[in-house]
Amino acid sequence: MSNLIDETANYVLDLASPQRLNILFILLGKKSTPTQIAKELDATKQEVHRNFTRLVESGLIEKNVDGKYSLTTFGEVVCTQVPTIVFLSQNRKYFEEHIMGDIPHKFKIRCGQLASGKQIKGFSKVMEQWKAIYKNADEYIYEILSEVPLDLIEPLVNRVKKGVKFNYIFSESAVVPKGRKSLLKKLGFDKLVEKGLVERKMASNVQTVVVLSEKEACILFATKDGESDLSEMFYSNDPMFHEWCLDYFRYCWYGSDVFQESKLKE
Repeated sequence: MSNLIDETANYVLDLASPQRLNILFILLGKKSTPTQIAKELDATKQEVHRNFTRLVESGLIEKNVDGKYSLTTFGEVVCTQVPTIVFLSQNRKYFEEHIMGDIPHKFKIRCGQLASGKQIKGFSKVMEQWKAIYKNADEYIYEILSEVPLDLIEPLVNRVKKGVKFNYIFSESAVVPKGRKSLLKKLGFDKLVEKGLVERKMASNVQTVVVLSEKEACILFATKDGESDLSEMFYSNDPMFHEWCLDYFRYCWYGSDVFQESKLKE
């Protein structure tokens, strides 16, 4: 086991260079030569050649018959793991105060897909972006919710009335504002449910909040005490970010129970 760890440590050292990482990600998109990449990185040919040699020796890249270099299968897979490290290192301070508590391990190891996420801070800015996701939706809005900000209800219902499909998962312990039931009744929410435009389920506990449409998505992680934090979110319209959020929503949807309004208390 120790030999395997030592060998892995050597590969980590091979990645511990901004230039070597840049070379790998350039080769992930296209074949190239050390000279071409030296120009692209504005680096000396000698330095780039030295790093190419190291990457070849580690089995991450290989030289083709046309003289250009490309990633090996090993190199391609390694590149898929780097974004996870990038996401966590870029947001290290954030995750000192937040957790991925209720997120399954298989999604944690894919969190590199969230690396394109823009961090939005402040409750007002978060609500503004949340409403923008509603506004931009043409096909569907999916949500996993731990609480219901009252001023989001009307903008959401207005989109559903225009034919946008709405699926959501509520936590049994969701924080529900006073006036929610009367507002939903006033807006004709029950009729939308009857028409099939709204489907809802319930989970025993929700820590991680997700909101997405067919175009964009956001995720809000819980604080260390397990409470959802609506004052900060990661938002993106990047396809990989969206894919992670959509897959996570579907996973939670199929694992959730029947919605019971009686469990919610204003």
